[in-house]
Amino acid sequence: MDADITGCELCPRLRQHCRRMAEVKRRAYREWDYWGKPVPGFGDPDARLLIVGLAPAAHGANRTGRVFTGDASGDFLYRVLHHTGFASGAVSRHKGDGLELHDARIAAAVRCAPPGNKPTPAEFEMCRPYLERELALLKNLKVVVALGRLGFDSYRKVVGLPRLDFAHDLQHDTRPVVITSYHPSQQNTFTGRLTEPMLEAVFRRAKRLIDALQ
Repeated sequence: MDADITGCELCPRLRQHCRRMAEVKRRAYREWDYWGKPVPGFGDPDARLLIVGLAPAAHGANRTGRVFTGDASGDFLYRVLHHTGFASGAVSRHKGDGLELHDARIAAAVRCAPPGNKPTPAEFEMCRPYLERELALLKNLKVVVALGRLGFDSYRKVVGLPRLDFAHDLQHDTRPVVITSYHPSQQNTFTGRLTEPMLEAVFRRAKRLIDALQ
């Protein structure tokens, strides 16, 4: 499945943007050989927890090749995952750094970095089969944490759920159980709308549910 994702060319606008960002680069990463391809999921194939985000960042996962890695959002998320026992370390730098997830997997609703961090509805639809396949492979899945409204809506449509409320640390008793959370974007974390203790509460809830739903 990873090879299918990394070789995908279905969305010309996204592929052009990813390649362009890999060529232009950010000044701080001039020496990097950017990934520049669609980004597959990352983590434990037997995970009972799936984390669904929006899309790779142009100079984050589009650079490093690992979802939620290489930008401030990822730094925030992996610290929380480490503190709550889902990650082997608090820092994720690149796809070959040895970091492991424990009982958790992370995937994006859209696998390519979109201009302005805004995929179009058609791009969401085009990428949906990859999330469907990821879900089908997670045979032990008990809990889904959806980061942000768009990540939540994408997951909801994949599994055929009706429109549901979105709020931080809100639990929906579907199967698997879904917990919605604010996205760890800089817009949320720099303003204090989302703090590390707030996000830790989400993953501690997820861990309790996983243990209870065995």
